[in-house]
Amino acid sequence: MDGSMPMRATESGDPLTFEGFGGVALAAESWGHADRPAVLLLPGGGQSKSAYRRAARALADAGRRVICVDLRGHGESGWPSDGRYDLDALSQDVVHVLRQMGSRPVVIGASLGGLAALAALGESEVEVASGLVLVDAAPQIDQEEAGRIKQLMHEYASGFETAEEALEVAHRISPHRPKPKSADRLREHLRTDDSGRLRWLWDERFLSAINADTMAVRLEQAARGLKIPVLLLRGESGLVTSEATERLQSLLNDAESIEIAGAGHLVASDRADAFNATVLEFLERRAPRSPERFTEGSDARTLRNALGCFGTGVTVVTTVGEDGPVGVTANSFTAVSLDPPLILFCLSGKSSSLPAFRSAGRFAINVLHIGQQPASNAFAGPQESRFASVKWEMGKLDVPVIVGSLATFECETESVHEAGDHVVMIGRVKSAIFEPRRDPLLFFRGRYRRLHFS
Repeated sequence: MDGSMPMRATESGDPLTFEGFGGVALAAESWGHADRPAVLLLPGGGQSKSAYRRAARALADAGRRVICVDLRGHGESGWPSDGRYDLDALSQDVVHVLRQMGSRPVVIGASLGGLAALAALGESEVEVASGLVLVDAAPQIDQEEAGRIKQLMHEYASGFETAEEALEVAHRISPHRPKPKSADRLREHLRTDDSGRLRWLWDERFLSAINADTMAVRLEQAARGLKIPVLLLRGESGLVTSEATERLQSLLNDAESIEIAGAGHLVASDRADAFNATVLEFLERRAPRSPERFTEGSDARTLRNALGCFGTGVTVVTTVGEDGPVGVTANSFTAVSLDPPLILFCLSGKSSSLPAFRSAGRFAINVLHIGQQPASNAFAGPQESRFASVKWEMGKLDVPVIVGSLATFECETESVHEAGDHVVMIGRVKSAIFEPRRDPLLFFRGRYRRLHFS
């Protein structure tokens, strides 16, 4: 069943289409210049992108590129023939859209769109977004209020004779909102079916697919896995309580919470100006439009963040000391020369392992594969437990080598150079072994990564 609808006579952005999970066509609108920092906006259940055009325009006017996407079975997006509106399908739609965007946007998800984003981002093995704004969305919701809204949506899923009848039902769903005098604005949220009745712009099958009880545990686990900054934005809603928001905030690593007075569940519509201002303030602080800049003498953390933009492999460098094997995790490793065969790595001048590397006259570079993340963590931890958790043996140069590494280079120390707060150690490769059928463990912007094949 194709849920596509013609564009309505209301100001809109540039139309886009994304391919969602299972090939479902997801309709979207784009606002702002393509070279600006991106924002992905996901409406809630029973909503469409038309409800967020005012917010999209405001964000675009403030220097963002905004892409607002209708959920599957909503607005102008396709209706899946298999009726899949479960959390897996919804979260995979988010992942598919993010992959097609080609950047790491801040995601703004309202209600069901927010829960889909929370699952997608929290369960992803790689960082696919730079921030998350959850609008009246939390794993735990008030079951009585949710049941009331769901019952009304079910009751009138067969449609209405007039737009005025639809307006009455909309007011019953959100009784705190002032009732409009005219149903004209509501018409953009309605479609006309083959019998001439007016229906909401959503597939009523999604109502039966959402099970809040089974979703809650999964969503809380996803929240624990999020490392990006999060803004929890809610109105004075009966659906998502302040207690539910506080619980979610306690599970997140980097979250702040704001309540907008006078707004209900539909925060972006109820208090549009306050919603836009709050979101923009968060974006400017946590995902600024201008690149960060380091100048000599300024905060060294900014330089460290800039250097973290260079993705690298991960190695464990090893040697022998007076008390036995010595090893440390390092990603500052590079090839220097093929003739003669030289490589180098850098070690902090404050490292407790440095004296052993200086005196041994030899060392090994063990390049780690994707399955050796535990080894990387071990050699970044306490010295006494580093070799206990990995399989290792003495190599040809009588230095410890980690068995099964992606590649191992055994070297004689060629030269040692002081360089600021680090020491550069150049080695002549005497022996090397590598495994061509494995993928490397990668490190980028403070997190482990893996290769992605399109």
